[in-house]
Amino acid sequence: MGELLLSLDQGTSSSRAVVYTPDGRELARAQCEFAQHYPRPGWVEHDPDEIWETQLRTAREALTAAHVSASDLAAIGIANQRETLVAWDRVTGQPVGPAIVWQCRRTADECDKLAADGFGVEVAARTGLVIDPYFSATKMRWVLDHRREARALADRGRLAFGTVDSWLIYRLTAGAVHRTDRTNASRTMLFNIHNLDWDPTLCEAFGVRPETLPEPQPSVAAFGEADARLLGAAVPIAGVAGDQQAALFGQGCITPGQAKNTYGTGCFVLLHTGPIPVHSDRGLLTTVAASAGAPAYALEGSIFVAGAAIQWLRDGLGVIQRADEVDALAGSVPDSGGAVFVPAFVGLGAPYWDARARGAIVGITRGTTRAHLARAALEAIAVQSAELIELLEVESGFAVTELRADGGAAASDLLMELQADVLDRPVVRAHTLETTAL
Repeated sequence: MGELLLSLDQGTSSSRAVVYTPDGRELARAQCEFAQHYPRPGWVEHDPDEIWETQLRTAREALTAAHVSASDLAAIGIANQRETLVAWDRVTGQPVGPAIVWQCRRTADECDKLAADGFGVEVAARTGLVIDPYFSATKMRWVLDHRREARALADRGRLAFGTVDSWLIYRLTAGAVHRTDRTNASRTMLFNIHNLDWDPTLCEAFGVRPETLPEPQPSVAAFGEADARLLGAAVPIAGVAGDQQAALFGQGCITPGQAKNTYGTGCFVLLHTGPIPVHSDRGLLTTVAASAGAPAYALEGSIFVAGAAIQWLRDGLGVIQRADEVDALAGSVPDSGGAVFVPAFVGLGAPYWDARARGAIVGITRGTTRAHLARAALEAIAVQSAELIELLEVESGFAVTELRADGGAAASDLLMELQADVLDRPVVRAHTLETTAL
């Protein structure tokens, strides 16, 4: 066993792998985008096999780029897109249909019915969450109701449900282990954040058999050992956290009142609240924070579309050719010229939780240019984030004296300047933008 660390950072639009020294210095990285599938309006899917294949490929490429082998590794860590659901046959390892991505709105009707029946109070008290298609539980019920193979596998004791971390652990261990960590478990709407285990009442309510779910563990734990045939040597998997809790820890936000925002596909603002969960009455989420010792908690505000709006300007409208062109284009005008962009492509997250909201651009005049649209997109990210930070302060009682920033879109100087201006307080950008992997 060596002393290097391999971080697998499985995100919504790409898989990354980074090799680190024990003091956190990056030796090499690799990244590979994978396909996004939109079979119906509001639906978002991934291919579980493509997730696995791109993650394994980047792991191998990162080791090669660092000129090291798997025998030089002390451990593997995993950070992952969180609420995305994978279902598979635990005997053959074959996925049961596409992965249902966290952005997917297909269970909106069911969530509306549950909320109308008053079930939201029970869900909030046990899980710290609101009823929304964002989370994994209604995705599981949808799979059981709409994929005949899943119900048959469940009846035979062969069905496995898991978020992406569990899927990667299963594949890395050649099917030997079905585990998750508490941060990911806390995003399913089935995990009791007080006793830190699957909640029998919620599992029954959603029709999910507990035996289909992974074993939840602390973020620092023995999650199994990567099969030697995959990387060239057997390596322990020793740390797992959902991407946003990983970023909170990676930003050094381990003291109550410290907050970070990750500017990625979406924006996720987390405020550390310490050893006691703080419940919200205004649409924020109470979630388990990654910790190396005693359990810790955070309040979270989730924005579904942030960097994805920049991708849409590139891929959907052709306003820019590359994402990194947005700064220069948006900076070429002093303001948005009255254009306002609401990027609710897949509904609105916190604090509105409106699964049926859709995007809008208003205030357009004959003088509106693509530069104004680019600036309006950056302003939309900053304004949504500021709203959540102010709400986090009200709900938690903590004053956020500075906001720590990471994620790919945080590379935008103009976005960070806009964010600091709207907040009227410092925004401190991480030296390593990919703090999730770190």
